[in-house]
Amino acid sequence: MKKADLSVQVGPLKFRNPVLLASGTVGYGSEMSEFIDLNLIGGIVTKSLSLKPRKGNPPQRIVETPAGMLNAIGLQNVGVEEFIKEKIPFLKKFDVPLICNIAASTYEEYVECTKILTQEDAITAFEINVSCPNVKEGGLQFGNDVKAVGKITAGVKAVTNKPVIMKLSPNVSYISLFAKVVKEEGGDAVSAINTLVGTAFNIITRKPKIYNVNGGLSGPAIKPIALAKVLEIRQSVDIPIIGIGGIMNWQDVIEFIIAGSSAIQLGTVNFIDPAAATTIIKGLEDFCMKQGIEKISELTGSFII
Repeated sequence: MKKADLSVQVGPLKFRNPVLLASGTVGYGSEMSEFIDLNLIGGIVTKSLSLKPRKGNPPQRIVETPAGMLNAIGLQNVGVEEFIKEKIPFLKKFDVPLICNIAASTYEEYVECTKILTQEDAITAFEINVSCPNVKEGGLQFGNDVKAVGKITAGVKAVTNKPVIMKLSPNVSYISLFAKVVKEEGGDAVSAINTLVGTAFNIITRKPKIYNVNGGLSGPAIKPIALAKVLEIRQSVDIPIIGIGGIMNWQDVIEFIIAGSSAIQLGTVNFIDPAAATTIIKGLEDFCMKQGIEKISELTGSFII
Protein backbone atom coordinates (compact mmCIF):
# COMPACT_ATOMS: atom_id res chain seq x y z
CA MET A 1 0.00 0.00 0.00
CA LYS A 2 1.23 3.48 -0.91
CA LYS A 3 2.42 5.57 2.04
CA ALA A 4 0.47 8.69 2.97
CA ASP A 5 2.02 12.01 1.94
CA LEU A 6 2.80 13.87 5.16
CA SER A 7 4.44 16.87 3.47
CA VAL A 8 2.86 20.26 4.20
CA GLN A 9 3.13 23.80 2.89
CA VAL A 10 3.17 26.77 5.27
CA GLY A 11 3.14 29.83 3.04
CA PRO A 12 6.41 29.65 1.06
CA LEU A 13 7.79 26.94 3.40
CA LYS A 14 7.62 23.24 2.62
CA PHE A 15 8.14 20.62 5.35
CA ARG A 16 8.48 16.85 4.93
CA ASN A 17 5.87 16.43 7.67
CA PRO A 18 3.92 18.79 9.95
CA VAL A 19 5.92 18.02 13.12
CA LEU A 20 8.26 20.83 14.19
CA LEU A 21 10.11 21.16 17.50
CA ALA A 22 9.15 24.29 19.46
CA SER A 23 11.48 27.03 20.56
CA GLY A 24 12.77 26.87 24.12
CA THR A 25 12.17 23.14 24.53
CA VAL A 26 14.98 21.68 22.41
CA GLY A 27 17.88 24.08 22.98
CA TYR A 28 19.75 24.66 19.74
CA GLY A 29 19.15 21.17 18.33
CA SER A 30 22.33 19.43 19.45
CA GLU A 31 20.64 18.45 22.72
CA MET A 32 17.80 16.67 20.88
CA SER A 33 20.06 14.97 18.34
CA GLU A 34 21.02 12.45 21.04
CA PHE A 35 17.42 11.19 21.19
CA ILE A 36 16.01 11.50 17.67
CA ASP A 37 17.22 11.68 14.09
CA LEU A 38 16.68 15.35 13.25
CA ASN A 39 16.56 14.44 9.55
CA LEU A 40 13.17 12.78 10.11
CA ILE A 41 11.24 15.72 11.56
CA GLY A 42 9.53 18.56 9.73
CA GLY A 43 11.68 21.33 11.19
CA ILE A 44 13.32 22.74 14.28
CA VAL A 45 12.73 26.12 15.91
CA THR A 46 15.75 27.31 17.88
CA LYS A 47 15.75 28.68 21.39
CA SER A 48 14.95 32.41 21.36
CA LEU A 49 17.86 34.61 20.34
CA SER A 50 18.54 38.21 21.30
CA LEU A 51 21.25 40.52 19.98
CA LYS A 52 23.46 40.11 23.06
CA PRO A 53 23.68 37.08 25.39
CA ARG A 54 21.11 36.96 28.20
CA LYS A 55 21.50 35.22 31.55
CA GLY A 56 17.77 34.86 32.08
CA ASN A 57 15.97 34.89 35.42
CA PRO A 58 17.33 33.48 38.69
CA PRO A 59 15.85 30.13 39.85
CA GLN A 60 13.26 28.87 40.64
CA ARG A 61 12.41 29.08 36.93
CA ILE A 62 10.27 25.99 36.32
CA VAL A 63 7.36 24.65 38.36
CA GLU A 64 5.10 21.68 37.61
CA THR A 65 1.36 22.32 37.62
CA PRO A 66 -1.62 20.00 37.15
CA ALA A 67 -1.44 18.92 33.49
CA GLY A 68 1.30 21.37 32.66
CA MET A 69 4.25 23.48 33.75
CA LEU A 70 5.10 27.11 34.44
CA ASN A 71 8.37 28.50 33.17
CA ALA A 72 10.05 31.86 33.58
CA ILE A 73 13.46 31.18 32.05
CA GLY A 74 13.76 34.81 30.99
CA LEU A 75 14.89 34.11 27.41
CA GLN A 76 18.36 32.99 28.46
CA ASN A 77 20.45 32.60 25.30
CA VAL A 78 23.96 32.83 23.84
CA GLY A 79 23.28 35.85 21.64
CA VAL A 80 23.43 36.17 17.85
CA GLU A 81 27.23 36.24 17.49
CA GLU A 82 27.82 33.06 19.52
CA PHE A 83 24.91 31.33 17.77
CA ILE A 84 26.47 31.93 14.35
CA LYS A 85 29.91 30.85 15.50
CA GLU A 86 29.12 27.87 17.76
CA LYS A 87 25.61 26.54 17.00
CA ILE A 88 25.06 26.94 13.25
CA PRO A 89 27.97 24.63 12.22
CA PHE A 90 26.39 21.71 14.11
CA LEU A 91 22.92 22.34 12.66
CA LYS A 92 24.34 22.40 9.12
CA LYS A 93 25.01 18.66 9.44
CA PHE A 94 21.30 17.91 9.20
CA ASP A 95 18.83 18.06 6.35
CA VAL A 96 16.15 19.80 8.40
CA PRO A 97 14.62 23.27 7.94
CA LEU A 98 15.95 25.60 10.61
CA ILE A 99 13.63 28.30 11.90
CA CYS A 100 15.37 30.89 14.01
CA ASN A 101 13.30 32.30 16.88
CA ILE A 102 14.05 35.93 17.73
CA ALA A 103 13.14 37.67 20.97
CA ALA A 104 13.97 41.29 21.70
CA SER A 105 13.17 44.14 24.03
CA THR A 106 13.04 46.92 21.42
CA TYR A 107 11.76 47.22 17.86
CA GLU A 108 15.30 48.07 16.69
CA GLU A 109 16.69 44.86 18.23
CA TYR A 110 14.18 42.67 16.36
CA VAL A 111 15.21 44.29 13.08
CA GLU A 112 18.95 44.15 13.80
CA CYS A 113 18.86 40.46 14.82
CA THR A 114 16.98 39.53 11.66
CA LYS A 115 19.30 41.59 9.48
CA ILE A 116 22.41 39.84 10.85
CA LEU A 117 20.96 36.31 10.79
CA THR A 118 19.44 36.57 7.31
CA GLN A 119 22.99 36.30 5.90
CA GLU A 120 23.19 32.72 7.20
CA ASP A 121 22.27 30.21 4.47
CA ALA A 122 21.48 27.53 7.05
CA ILE A 123 18.52 29.53 8.38
CA THR A 124 15.31 28.74 6.47
CA ALA A 125 12.92 31.17 8.16
CA PHE A 126 12.35 33.35 11.22
CA GLU A 127 9.84 33.00 14.02
CA ILE A 128 9.41 36.32 15.81
CA ASN A 129 8.49 36.01 19.48
CA VAL A 130 6.49 39.14 20.28
CA SER A 131 5.67 38.05 23.84
CA CYS A 132 8.60 40.06 25.13
CA PRO A 133 8.50 43.18 27.33
CA ASN A 134 9.05 46.41 25.40
CA VAL A 135 11.61 48.25 27.54
CA LYS A 136 10.78 51.57 25.86
CA GLU A 137 7.12 51.29 26.81
CA GLY A 138 7.45 50.48 30.50
CA GLY A 139 7.69 46.72 30.09
CA LEU A 140 4.36 46.10 28.34
CA GLN A 141 4.50 43.11 26.03
CA PHE A 142 4.73 43.83 22.30
CA GLY A 143 2.35 40.91 21.74
CA ASN A 144 -0.52 42.71 23.51
CA ASP A 145 -0.38 45.73 21.17
CA VAL A 146 -1.76 45.27 17.64
CA LYS A 147 0.15 48.28 16.27
CA ALA A 148 3.44 47.05 17.75
CA VAL A 149 2.97 43.59 16.21
CA GLY A 150 2.26 45.21 12.85
CA LYS A 151 5.30 47.47 13.10
CA ILE A 152 7.64 44.58 14.02
CA THR A 153 6.25 42.40 11.20
CA ALA A 154 6.86 45.16 8.64
CA GLY A 155 10.30 46.03 10.08
CA VAL A 156 11.55 42.44 10.01
CA LYS A 157 10.13 41.76 6.52
CA ALA A 158 11.97 44.84 5.24
CA VAL A 159 15.40 43.37 6.09
CA THR A 160 15.00 39.73 5.02
CA ASN A 161 13.78 37.81 1.98
CA LYS A 162 13.24 34.72 4.13
CA PRO A 163 9.78 33.73 5.41
CA VAL A 164 8.66 35.41 8.63
CA ILE A 165 6.37 33.67 11.11
CA MET A 166 4.93 35.79 13.93
CA LYS A 167 4.42 33.90 17.21
CA LEU A 168 1.25 35.26 18.76
CA SER A 169 0.34 35.66 22.42
CA PRO A 170 -2.94 34.12 23.64
CA ASN A 171 -3.17 36.70 26.43
CA VAL A 172 -5.38 38.97 24.32
CA SER A 173 -9.13 39.26 23.73
CA TYR A 174 -9.11 38.58 19.96
CA ILE A 175 -6.03 36.84 18.57
CA SER A 176 -7.46 37.10 15.04
CA LEU A 177 -6.89 40.89 15.08
CA PHE A 178 -3.17 40.21 15.54
CA ALA A 179 -3.13 37.59 12.77
CA LYS A 180 -4.89 40.10 10.50
CA VAL A 181 -2.26 42.80 11.05
CA VAL A 182 0.53 40.24 10.45
CA LYS A 183 -1.01 39.43 7.07
CA GLU A 184 -1.50 43.11 6.21
CA GLU A 185 2.17 43.87 6.96
CA GLY A 186 3.47 41.01 4.82
CA GLY A 187 4.02 38.25 7.40
CA ASP A 188 4.09 34.77 5.85
CA ALA A 189 2.46 32.82 8.70
CA VAL A 190 1.58 32.88 12.39
CA SER A 191 2.36 30.39 15.12
CA ALA A 192 -0.27 30.13 17.83
CA ILE A 193 -0.23 30.01 20.70
CA ASN A 194 2.57 31.15 22.95
CA THR A 195 2.22 30.35 26.67
CA LEU A 196 -0.54 31.67 28.92
CA VAL A 197 0.33 33.79 31.95
CA GLY A 198 0.15 31.84 35.21
CA THR A 199 1.48 31.71 38.76
CA ALA A 200 1.68 29.33 41.73
CA PHE A 201 2.19 29.80 45.50
CA ASN A 202 3.87 27.84 48.26
CA ILE A 203 1.13 27.58 50.90
CA ILE A 204 3.61 27.40 53.79
CA THR A 205 5.84 30.36 52.92
CA ARG A 206 2.99 32.16 51.05
CA LYS A 207 5.58 33.16 48.45
CA PRO A 208 5.36 32.55 44.70
CA LYS A 209 6.97 29.27 43.63
CA ILE A 210 8.62 31.10 40.72
CA TYR A 211 11.20 33.79 41.42
CA ASN A 212 9.70 35.93 38.67
CA VAL A 213 6.20 35.54 40.26
CA ASN A 214 4.50 34.89 36.90
CA GLY A 215 5.50 32.33 34.31
CA GLY A 216 4.29 30.93 31.03
CA LEU A 217 1.85 28.03 31.35
CA SER A 218 2.30 25.23 28.82
CA GLY A 219 1.34 21.56 28.51
CA PRO A 220 -1.95 19.65 28.05
CA ALA A 221 -3.82 22.12 30.29
CA ILE A 222 -3.71 24.79 27.57
CA LYS A 223 -4.67 22.62 24.58
CA PRO A 224 -8.40 23.51 24.43
CA ILE A 225 -7.51 27.23 24.59
CA ALA A 226 -4.88 26.83 21.87
CA LEU A 227 -7.34 24.98 19.64
CA ALA A 228 -9.95 27.71 20.10
CA LYS A 229 -7.40 30.40 19.18
CA VAL A 230 -6.28 28.48 16.07
CA LEU A 231 -9.91 28.07 15.03
CA GLU A 232 -10.57 31.79 15.59
CA ILE A 233 -7.67 32.72 13.33
CA ARG A 234 -8.68 30.19 10.67
CA GLN A 235 -12.26 31.50 10.57
CA SER A 236 -11.20 35.15 10.40
CA VAL A 237 -7.93 35.46 8.46
CA ASP A 238 -6.50 33.70 5.41
CA ILE A 239 -2.98 33.13 6.74
CA PRO A 240 -1.09 29.85 7.33
CA ILE A 241 -1.06 28.74 10.97
CA ILE A 242 1.45 26.65 12.91
CA GLY A 243 -0.45 25.27 15.89
CA ILE A 244 1.16 25.08 19.34
CA GLY A 245 -0.16 24.26 22.79
CA GLY A 246 -0.26 21.06 24.81
CA ILE A 247 0.27 18.62 21.94
CA MET A 248 1.22 15.25 23.46
CA ASN A 249 0.38 12.65 20.78
CA TRP A 250 -0.61 12.19 17.14
CA GLN A 251 -4.32 12.54 17.96
CA ASP A 252 -3.65 16.06 19.26
CA VAL A 253 -1.82 16.88 16.03
CA ILE A 254 -4.78 15.77 13.90
CA GLU A 255 -7.09 17.89 16.07
CA PHE A 256 -4.94 21.00 15.50
CA ILE A 257 -4.81 20.34 11.76
CA ILE A 258 -8.61 19.94 11.56
CA ALA A 259 -8.94 23.25 13.47
CA GLY A 260 -6.84 25.01 10.83
CA SER A 261 -3.13 24.39 11.42
CA SER A 262 -0.94 23.57 8.42
CA ALA A 263 1.82 22.35 10.77
CA ILE A 264 2.35 22.10 14.54
CA GLN A 265 5.11 22.44 17.12
CA LEU A 266 5.89 20.08 19.99
CA GLY A 267 6.99 21.78 23.21
CA THR A 268 6.41 20.50 26.75
CA VAL A 269 6.15 16.88 25.56
CA ASN A 270 9.87 17.00 24.65
CA PHE A 271 10.71 17.19 28.38
CA ILE A 272 8.60 14.10 29.10
CA ASP A 273 9.61 12.06 26.07
CA PRO A 274 12.46 13.46 23.94
CA ALA A 275 11.64 10.92 21.22
CA ALA A 276 7.97 11.95 21.01
CA ALA A 277 8.37 13.54 17.57
CA THR A 278 9.25 10.28 15.81
CA THR A 279 6.46 8.35 17.59
CA ILE A 280 3.97 11.03 16.57
CA ILE A 281 5.10 11.04 12.91
CA LYS A 282 4.55 7.25 12.77
CA GLY A 283 1.10 7.70 14.35
CA LEU A 284 0.16 10.28 11.71
CA GLU A 285 1.23 7.92 8.92
CA ASP A 286 -0.84 5.05 10.33
CA PHE A 287 -3.90 7.27 10.85
CA CYS A 288 -3.82 8.58 7.29
CA MET A 289 -3.42 5.07 5.89
CA LYS A 290 -6.34 3.71 7.92
CA GLN A 291 -8.58 6.66 7.03
CA GLY A 292 -7.66 6.53 3.36
CA ILE A 293 -6.18 10.03 3.47
CA GLU A 294 -3.60 10.42 0.70
CA LYS A 295 -2.26 13.82 1.81
CA ILE A 296 -2.37 15.01 5.40
CA SER A 297 -2.70 18.59 4.12
CA GLU A 298 -6.24 17.69 2.97
CA LEU A 299 -7.25 17.77 6.64
CA THR A 300 -6.18 21.39 7.27
CA GLY A 301 -9.21 23.42 8.32
CA SER A 302 -11.57 20.50 7.57
CA PHE A 303 -13.69 21.11 10.69
CA ILE A 304 -17.45 20.72 10.36
CA ILE A 305 -19.38 23.23 12.45
